[in-house]
Amino acid sequence: MSPLPEVVITGAGIVSPIGIGRAAFWGSLAGRLSGIHRISAFDVAGTGFPFGAEIRDFDPKDFVKPRKSLKVMSREIQFGVVAASLAMSDAGLAADATDAERLGVVFGADMMHCELDEVANAYRRCTTDGRFDARLWGRCAMDEIYPLWMLKYLPNMPACHIAIAHDARGPNNSHSLGEASSLTAIGEAARIIERGAADVMIAGGASSRIHPIIWARSPLLPVSRREDDPAKVLRPFDANRDGFIHGEGAGALILENRRHAEARGAKILARVAGFGGSFEPGSNGKPVQGDATRRAIRSALGSAGLTPRDIGHVNAHGLSTVADDRAEAAAIRDLLGDVPVTAPKSFFGNLGAGTGVIELAVSVLALDAGEVPVTLNYEQPDPACPVNVLYRQPLKGSSPAALVLNQSSMGQSVAMVICKG
Repeated sequence: MSPLPEVVITGAGIVSPIGIGRAAFWGSLAGRLSGIHRISAFDVAGTGFPFGAEIRDFDPKDFVKPRKSLKVMSREIQFGVVAASLAMSDAGLAADATDAERLGVVFGADMMHCELDEVANAYRRCTTDGRFDARLWGRCAMDEIYPLWMLKYLPNMPACHIAIAHDARGPNNSHSLGEASSLTAIGEAARIIERGAADVMIAGGASSRIHPIIWARSPLLPVSRREDDPAKVLRPFDANRDGFIHGEGAGALILENRRHAEARGAKILARVAGFGGSFEPGSNGKPVQGDATRRAIRSALGSAGLTPRDIGHVNAHGLSTVADDRAEAAAIRDLLGDVPVTAPKSFFGNLGAGTGVIELAVSVLALDAGEVPVTLNYEQPDPACPVNVLYRQPLKGSSPAALVLNQSSMGQSVAMVICKG
């Protein structure tokens, strides 16, 4: 039986709170610039959650063509479409550079919350004497809602719009697994190429958790309650961590069959060497213990044909909650020992479905640059998190292999091993 095709990464597109585009993003990581600020998108006074990681100065009109498409794109869909275009450009891949039927898309997405002013008039039409009456919705509300409104908020639409924009007629799928969405999407895209069903895949994810509805739910979530310096709030694995921060962003990677990439003279940034996933449900309100993370790590290493000693750094989920960091740290220590660990969420928070691809991009760019970025705000080690966190200086000259981890709040855990091209 012939060996599976090698899957390589040839382009990265990033839309994030610390930069739009590969150069700006890496510059913020190297310069230790946080993307966490006081929220400006809506009034957060009195909520107890003043901070988030917003993307500022984002204008989709600079990237999305035709512009009329924006009418059916929510903010996160716009992020995803722009990230995919940036990735295609970064890979030097023109629309006609590959067979359209051999070009596919797999993208992750969260639940998309609509803009409140889009349904305000419909809500008012269904209100009698100051009380909302659901019985009136079918008869009265539809006249006040844009006919194509629903298309702006379906989680499969990022993959659809990206495929339309780049005439990608190959395999197409969408993943909605919270913070595990985009890393599983990249894993599926790699498998599609390995099976010979495509030569090139656009894979990633997009999300925006900067929304009033998300803020209304925040008291029920392990969100940080700090209200001092926003740049100092997130502190993965630190003894004084107290929760995560909501953010928004999207990323896309171009995955190719190595032969296809080499035939067109593409620069290879990294190779997808292994992937694994598992699930661990919470039990009776108790937090997970990291068993799924252990299984995912073993599976990823096994499929990559590597040992723990081959891993130069771990790119941790590093959510910055007490329970999640403790479980993840124990799994890393048990299976990988004293491997250097970096936690990029300290820069840009929890990006939901955009988390995995943007964090994977950190390691892709790190392998390319020969330098792994530090973790921000790691000041007091936590004995319950016995991992070797990078925080003083970037790691230079490490082994050309990295392991990236993500976990969702529902219990999915995924791991991916990448190697220098």
